[in-house]
Amino acid sequence: MSTLQTTSCADQSAVMAKVRQVEELDNVVIRFVGDSGDGMQLTGNEFSKAVGEAGHDFSTHPDYPSEIRAPTGTLFGVSGYQIQYSSRPVFTSGDAPDVLVIMNPAALKTNLPDLKKGGIIIANTGAFSEGNLAKAEYKSNPLEDGSLAGYQLFKIDIAEFTANALNNSGLSKKDIARCKNYFALGVMLCLYSRPFDKEIEDIRKKFAKKPEFANANVTALTAGYAYAEATELFATTYQMRASAASPGKYRSITGNSAAALGFVAASELSGVPLFIGSYPITPATDILHDLSSLKNYNVTTYQAEDEIAGMCSTIGAAYGGSLGLTTTSGPGMALKTEALGLAVMLELPLVVVNVQRGGPSTGLPTKSEQSDLLQAVYGRNGECPVPVIASYSPSDCFDCAIEAFRIAVKYMTPVILLTDGGIGNAAEPWLIPDVASLPKIEVKFRTAAEGFQPYARDENLARAWVKPGTPGMEHRIGGLEKDFLTGNISHNPLNHQRMCDVRAAKVAGIAKDLPPTKVHGPESGDLLIIGWGSTYGSIFQAREKAAAAGKSVAQVHLRNINPLPADLGEILKRYKKVLVPELNLGQLSKLLRDQYLVPLVQLNKVQGKPFMVADIYDRILELC
Repeated sequence: MSTLQTTSCADQSAVMAKVRQVEELDNVVIRFVGDSGDGMQLTGNEFSKAVGEAGHDFSTHPDYPSEIRAPTGTLFGVSGYQIQYSSRPVFTSGDAPDVLVIMNPAALKTNLPDLKKGGIIIANTGAFSEGNLAKAEYKSNPLEDGSLAGYQLFKIDIAEFTANALNNSGLSKKDIARCKNYFALGVMLCLYSRPFDKEIEDIRKKFAKKPEFANANVTALTAGYAYAEATELFATTYQMRASAASPGKYRSITGNSAAALGFVAASELSGVPLFIGSYPITPATDILHDLSSLKNYNVTTYQAEDEIAGMCSTIGAAYGGSLGLTTTSGPGMALKTEALGLAVMLELPLVVVNVQRGGPSTGLPTKSEQSDLLQAVYGRNGECPVPVIASYSPSDCFDCAIEAFRIAVKYMTPVILLTDGGIGNAAEPWLIPDVASLPKIEVKFRTAAEGFQPYARDENLARAWVKPGTPGMEHRIGGLEKDFLTGNISHNPLNHQRMCDVRAAKVAGIAKDLPPTKVHGPESGDLLIIGWGSTYGSIFQAREKAAAAGKSVAQVHLRNINPLPADLGEILKRYKKVLVPELNLGQLSKLLRDQYLVPLVQLNKVQGKPFMVADIYDRILELC
């Protein structure tokens, strides 16, 4: 079929319906890949929304190229979006994809090694030109030379079909070419038995100010759906088995969006205005973007001229009586370090979010790592303790945002919240919580001047929070060491020792406020896996698989890194071996060895990619 005959779709569909098989699935992993300008992130995001609306659990992994505007068709310009969705709970975006939707040769070249043997390839044949094949370092066309014989190959000239469908749209050739991702989305919605009416509504909302683009994308989507429905190319379509989701109202959410909502919730729960002072940096910028659209919730956003200004403005906001927030990634964290030390010296409540990425230096700006853990715990001059917590999934960012500010105001301290690019950009269904069930954050501003001493402390070793201008409560601030009570500048050696000790004791004392550590699996046994951050899903599924195979394996996933939970040392003693998987070269392992003097087995990966379940499962089998 060289052109799309939309007039005969209904008749052809009726014929094909008699012979086409419908295969039921429990789960599937799909990856959309193409150039940065091919709209694969949008396609994957819209597909995930469609399966989420059907009640299926899903997890995604957007994969952006590190180079901005990489030359079209090159290997380093490939952009991808992977989604796993299932009738059962989903914890990762999947190991090897079952389906590759590829828009050009470079996408095939870079992603084919990941595809399952016998997997499906849906290829945009129109992009397999001589020039594009050369850019992807192909000597011959892989769609024609038999090299893909081990896969199910479906060749569709998506570009030509989109152009034919939009022949009378009045758009330029360049704008028509931009619609081909919606043709591909239509094909996939049909192939996986998802209706497209809701998608049409979303397109019209998205392009409400440009109806010509809305109409074009709707036409492309409809044409793709009609093609998949009518063509004899697909002998089978797929239907996911029904899911048994918990009742409630859900929405698709990314980690960055969940964090933004969590910070707004913290402001509402505390009754204190929220201020964010940040400088844009990948992959943290979306938190600033999202909060800028929520100003009606007493949120003030300030896009600073650099990272240092973002940090210093946040200190000023916290001193002025607001919940101070700044967001960044690893390189920006390095720039904020000196001012963060000032926040520790002043003992002000604020939160620093580090959405980690590959390093060092500029490193891999769009790829994920967990390599800033030691920076968060130790990366400041002097004795400068800061509480550190880490979220483990996109939706957990909401809860961690609230928890970070709860700790900050209760103990009058800066708090570092670690996420990473994999969490920040990934999406999953989020059960919207009952607002009434969220814990209140108690904030007390001191207003009584009688007996006031700026650094007098409560039972949590926290000093009072005093708004500037409160009568009779003027006090000094600055980076020079303070007197233990008055806050005046002090160079007394014993006073400095005392202040260092009390600041350390205050952070260490947070451990008494933490709930008992949750252990997944047996309370004692052969192997304990300890993780933190975005490794949760891979560890969880690997442990479940090992348990089903009769292995005595447990899992502990840490939210609180500094201080560590008070009961963790006792838990470690109950297992013969301890495995620590991390997307770094062993940073949590160093912390655990330092504090508990226990032998650990490391499993480390720094490839800009998440752990596959198989990576951890294979290591479990070796150790058990």
